[in-house]
Amino acid sequence: MAPTPELVTAALATVNDPEIRRPITELDMVKSVDVSPDGVVRVGVYLTVAGCPMRDTITRDVTNAVAKVEGVTQVHVDLDVMSADQRKTLQTKLRGDRGPEKEIPFAKPGSLTRVFAVASGKGGVGKSSVTVNLAAAMTAGGLKVGIVDADIYGHSVPRMLGTDERPTKVEDMIMPPVAHDIKVISVGMFKPPGNNHPVVWRGPMLDRALHQFLADVFWGDLDVLLMDLPPGTGDIAISVAQRMPTAEILVVTTPQQAAAEVAERAGSIAFQTHQQIAGVIENMAWLPCPHCDERIPVFGEGGGQTVADGLTRLLGTNVPLLGQIPLDLRLREGSDNGKPLVLTDPDSPAATELRQIANTLSKKPGSLKGMRLNLSPSGR
Repeated sequence: MAPTPELVTAALATVNDPEIRRPITELDMVKSVDVSPDGVVRVGVYLTVAGCPMRDTITRDVTNAVAKVEGVTQVHVDLDVMSADQRKTLQTKLRGDRGPEKEIPFAKPGSLTRVFAVASGKGGVGKSSVTVNLAAAMTAGGLKVGIVDADIYGHSVPRMLGTDERPTKVEDMIMPPVAHDIKVISVGMFKPPGNNHPVVWRGPMLDRALHQFLADVFWGDLDVLLMDLPPGTGDIAISVAQRMPTAEILVVTTPQQAAAEVAERAGSIAFQTHQQIAGVIENMAWLPCPHCDERIPVFGEGGGQTVADGLTRLLGTNVPLLGQIPLDLRLREGSDNGKPLVLTDPDSPAATELRQIANTLSKKPGSLKGMRLNLSPSGR
């Protein structure tokens, strides 16, 4: 007995668009459903754009879902492309009827997304590797996480997540690629394949790029957004403070005292911008001895605690040392191969420490300090 179109449509409601992460029936992506008496089903599906990189994934998911319906003998998927009007309707459905001045959803007082700006005083301390592995650990823990690769000049997050996908544009809305269930956007995704030329931009262009990453990208309902900042206290750090004043700063350093001094300087920007510092992370803290149980302090000792203590004195509030990540060759290899260590070897000492830090950051704030309550005084 052939299935009914209603049963097929119910099966299609279980298929999510791989970029938007919502059912294709809800997004009006199902064009038609035809069922023949012999159980052959033909489904018409609208793609958002002609060159949709997810066309094969959508075809496979639709085929698998419909094939499970009792009585279906064969499934054919016909792909079409949304018209301009359909794309505008989709954009309105996803983001509302917004005016010409695009808002940053994470900067709204009612936003439930915690934003962490990962900063360092200088390059080479493993800030990006820490960012990617924290995101992967949070995602593995059940959170919806996104990463903004705000290090415009030194973008490296796509490689560390193992993705070379390009964002999909729906009208003026950008769909971020997804890797390891993490949504990510980076300026590197907009460069031609194989183009490793430097990005030569000055302050206003950097600020504009950051605003587009935050306002034009459709992030959906995120629990956590991590922003991988460039080293130091330059234009991007200032733009983040202006556009995302509720973002909490994570300072990454190494134990080396010279690095710690610069990291404390980077963290002290919170004193001028009135931002909250979530804590300090000490990377490359020690090397396990291959022949004994000793820890070898390759880059010295105490840098992370020095930064935390210095920022505590400066800000007048406790800035904790969140964790000390040991040196691990696999952490570097995972970053080069696009496979975060917390996923490939979660029980390694470095991954264990990263997961502990991620768990600490994932907990809801225990106080209202630094949070916007959207209250205004009333007259008597």
